[in-house]
Amino acid sequence: MSISVVILAAGQGTRMKSSTPKVLHEISGKSMLFHAIDAAKDVSDDITVVLYHQAEHIQKEIEEVYEGIQFHMQDAMKYPGTGGAMKGVEVKHSKALILNGDMPLVTTDSLHALMEGDADINMSVIHLDDPSGYGRVVILNGKVHEIVEEKDCIPAQKEIQTVNAGVYCVKKELLEKYIPLLSNDNAQAEYYLTDIIKMAVDEDKTVHPVMVQEEEFKGVNSKLDLAHAEEIMQKRIRQKWMKDGVSMRLPETIYIDSRATFEGECILENGVSIQGSSHIITSHIKTHSIIEDSHIENSSVGPIGRIRPQSKLINTHVGNFVEVKKSTLNGVKAGHLAYIGDAIIDEGTNLGAGVITCNYDGKTKYKTTIGKNVFVGSDTQLVAPVNIEDDVLIAAGTTVNKDVSKGNLAISRTQMRTVKDFFYKFFGEK
Repeated sequence: MSISVVILAAGQGTRMKSSTPKVLHEISGKSMLFHAIDAAKDVSDDITVVLYHQAEHIQKEIEEVYEGIQFHMQDAMKYPGTGGAMKGVEVKHSKALILNGDMPLVTTDSLHALMEGDADINMSVIHLDDPSGYGRVVILNGKVHEIVEEKDCIPAQKEIQTVNAGVYCVKKELLEKYIPLLSNDNAQAEYYLTDIIKMAVDEDKTVHPVMVQEEEFKGVNSKLDLAHAEEIMQKRIRQKWMKDGVSMRLPETIYIDSRATFEGECILENGVSIQGSSHIITSHIKTHSIIEDSHIENSSVGPIGRIRPQSKLINTHVGNFVEVKKSTLNGVKAGHLAYIGDAIIDEGTNLGAGVITCNYDGKTKYKTTIGKNVFVGSDTQLVAPVNIEDDVLIAAGTTVNKDVSKGNLAISRTQMRTVKDFFYKFFGEK
């Protein structure tokens, strides 16, 4: 079925108490508006996002990620409210699915359910034990009879437990007819999109209620809502990857970005965080390690390892308290307590404890290149830019500030001396 999608993202989101636009707050590494756009793209080739508050900022963020999205600016001063948001919106197809930009948990399956059938309007409804704060939906003989916003409810209507979930599938011809007729004659002096339901019912149009899950359609309006949505999204993501063969120890303690991907038999231990567009292939990520926007293949990281963005580990072991940043390690061992930044290191190389790349001089980042079968002793500083060729030994405690040729030993130490009986002289006793 060809269908257009309109995503309402014009609200100020004052309950979020943030300078960041509400719809750009992230859930599992992605703005919640982007979750809604992704769901829309699965069902439509005609997507319009309605903006008002911080419109330029939001549009710029969308255009950096997506192509082909249409934008409509709401005249919120003249036409406030969800109905006002739809004034002037044009859609291409014969039906339009109207979503909210603060519903990041909606799934494609639920959208398909709203698109089915030949009713003039399909609207999403939820049954709640406590319907406070929601518009009530009056259903008679299996059809929607009326929607009443809570502020406009009489006492008897407040007892209704069927509420409006805020997503509609409407025939284009009805939108074109009803939206211009909306009035702001209500307690809030706003133009309610829900009023088109009354118009349709009054003209004997078919308004079909589609029961949906509260989890998917509950809006995110506060930091508390955001945290709850994150928990739900994380549970979905973990379940998906475990079904695809990823092993997780204490999965509820593991964070996985919505953009991360896995291949092969991967193991994630408790407390692991996989962030950004990381790609993990047949690897073991140990307790409390962090992977950020990196490629990990046939490797192990941690416990308590950190792989920062633009790193690539292949056939490599990175141990506890090792940090890797923007580096490529192929067949490398770095067991503990090392910093590897802006480096390319080849197979068979071992980095001892306390090895660091000195890659930054306060102005510019520099490269460290290490060849094959290099042994770097503990507490070595590699002052970039520096090139260490194959088959090199670097003695513990060395500061390497120039290139080292193949087969050589590099060593820089001050001569050690001892002072006889100094301990007793210092403490005055023997």
